[in-house]
Amino acid sequence: MARALVLLSVVLVSLLVNQGRASDNQRLFNNAVIRVQHLHQLAAKMINDFEDSLLPEERRQLSKIFPLSFCNSDYIEAPTGKDETQKSSMLKLLRISFRLIESWEFPSQTLSGTVSNSLTVGTPNQITEKLADLKMGISVLIKACLDGQPNMDDNDSLPLPFEDFYLTMGENNLRESFRLLACFKKDMHKVETYLRVANCRRSLDSNCTL
Repeated sequence: MARALVLLSVVLVSLLVNQGRASDNQRLFNNAVIRVQHLHQLAAKMINDFEDSLLPEERRQLSKIFPLSFCNSDYIEAPTGKDETQKSSMLKLLRISFRLIESWEFPSQTLSGTVSNSLTVGTPNQITEKLADLKMGISVLIKACLDGQPNMDDNDSLPLPFEDFYLTMGENNLRESFRLLACFKKDMHKVETYLRVANCRRSLDSNCTL
């Protein structure tokens, strides 16, 4: 009888611990989604303000000579559409999100320099700090998803080809600035989408529509 009570106590404690971990992970997911939503909204505002500051002729030039065909993050293997994203595992989406956020740690230091100082956007340090916080949160979520298993993702060991990419793309500062902002917005949208679907995967909801 005593042994049965001990086993029951162990089971109950284990259930409480697991529930606590699940609750903590849910809070982390919610915080991560909120943080990347804010970054995505900030990116949209920055590029809108930048476009509003251009002359009509400058806008026409950008629309003709710069379709958003390539960003540095295109080096990172990621789902190419909604169907592929929805079929991806939670761990895969978290890893891709981590790499995308990591790719902006250096370029984010110059983001706000691409817009007028009079615009109410975050400073480079603030944006970099927000990215660092989000990266840390995603890292914790990846570890929780692995549940003690070794991280076998080969991409984590690959060098990042990012450093000065956005600073050496051409001689026209207008084009460089626009691409920097447009790529930042594009990548924050990706991360927001991936984290939303990953959170849905966690709830075992088969209807994770985008």
